[in-house]
Amino acid sequence: MFNYAVLLFAAAAVFGLYMAVQHFRGRTPPPAGVAILHGLLAVSGVIALLLGVRDIGFGTTHTWALGLFVVAALGGLFLVSHHMRQKPLPNGVIIIHGLVAVVAFLVLLTAVYLAP
Repeated sequence: MFNYAVLLFAAAAVFGLYMAVQHFRGRTPPPAGVAILHGLLAVSGVIALLLGVRDIGFGTTHTWALGLFVVAALGGLFLVSHHMRQKPLPNGVIIIHGLVAVVAFLVLLTAVYLAP
């Protein structure tokens, strides 16, 4: 299950990076299809990670990755709410959302592939 989570988050990251680059180039808000695909991949990754954590038990490094991804998801929901209300997307939230997701992904990679 963890390998699926890694793949789903990696795909979500590609779309997220694309949207962030476009935003900082002045092409914002992102196309709805790209934003929806990014969100669906990320939510699917959270579900896969949650199922994996449920199987091995909470209190592991995997759980930390899950918690960080949930925090990143809250930032994503905040951005979606701005998008839906046609308000400008705040640069700071975009940066923090991305950074938390990257840290969560690195924690997940460590837990899945480097931890004993």
